[in-house]
Amino acid sequence: MIMTLRWFGKEFDSVTLKQIRQIPGVKGVITTLYDSKVGEVWETEKVKKLKKEVEDAGLKIYGIESVNVHDDIKIGLSSRDKYIENYIETLKILGNEGINLVCYNFMPVFDWTRSDLAKVRPDGATVLSYDQDIIDKIEPEKMFDKIDSNSNGYVLPGWEPERLSKIKELFEMYKDVDDEKLFENLKYFLNAIMPTCEKFGIKMAIHPDDPAWAVFGLPRIIINKENLLRMVNNVNSDYNGVTLCTGSLGSNPKNDIPDIVKSLKGKIFFAHVRNLEHTAPGKFQEAAHLSSDGSMDMFEIMKAFYDIGFEGPFRPDHGRAIWDEVSMPGYGLYDRALGAVYLQGLWEAIEKMNKKN
Repeated sequence: MIMTLRWFGKEFDSVTLKQIRQIPGVKGVITTLYDSKVGEVWETEKVKKLKKEVEDAGLKIYGIESVNVHDDIKIGLSSRDKYIENYIETLKILGNEGINLVCYNFMPVFDWTRSDLAKVRPDGATVLSYDQDIIDKIEPEKMFDKIDSNSNGYVLPGWEPERLSKIKELFEMYKDVDDEKLFENLKYFLNAIMPTCEKFGIKMAIHPDDPAWAVFGLPRIIINKENLLRMVNNVNSDYNGVTLCTGSLGSNPKNDIPDIVKSLKGKIFFAHVRNLEHTAPGKFQEAAHLSSDGSMDMFEIMKAFYDIGFEGPFRPDHGRAIWDEVSMPGYGLYDRALGAVYLQGLWEAIEKMNKKN
């Protein structure tokens, strides 16, 4: 297993590469060109500059999260082929630079959704949380303002203002897109890009929807074991796979994460590992990575990854805001550093237990 940390670039992230380099066991970063516009071809020189900056800090880029998919592709408009061609050109640029993993999602309109970005816990830490009752009372077009007002001044991944300023138009465009049509559009996209992925050795790892159910009536398809298996089996390529996010799938307590991990053996290219606490149906808040702090058994989850022989990159996912740190919500240094070390400790223990047996 390769431990990494997500990094948004020095112009957008409160965390530095120097700090990341000092977290024990962290070998590299998962990053992106955060100021790139959805649907445009990435600039070769910017990719080269980003790669050099990371390597000069003694780290490596282990993947890109994300090369965002244009809404025209998800909706299935006639213009989608133009945006798919742009996507392919970006993949070629990444492949030529030796970057061979892309995490992406296929969620309509909104990326991850939360009702609160700074819910106060009893110990004074703040966390991202979700309450369906609160979400149900929010008009979709006001959702961006609610998220943006709690962002600590950062542009949040998946909540880019230039796109979400057109929420009403986007909802109108998606009105005839149901789960089946969205799945067919995903399949069309993957079939179109797989020859390039195979040529350049780029693994496409889809991220589950967060939370793992429909929000504001929009379709969501990457939500459970059945749909994940359908996705990987319908586009038969060694380069079509999954980012296994324990928090996104774990938002629905019906999802058995260790079982899902085992069912996707050979198809998990990247892992986001985090804990959360279920407080009521449709309500959860994020927690420290430590098993006892939330509702998920992190030992069993890590053991499942070990049992399938997973050798790809991990990263600790959303962290709590602790020790008065001010950062992009979920992406501070301190709690994710604790999470990275804790997850490696679990892995070391599991590895040594198996060697003794």
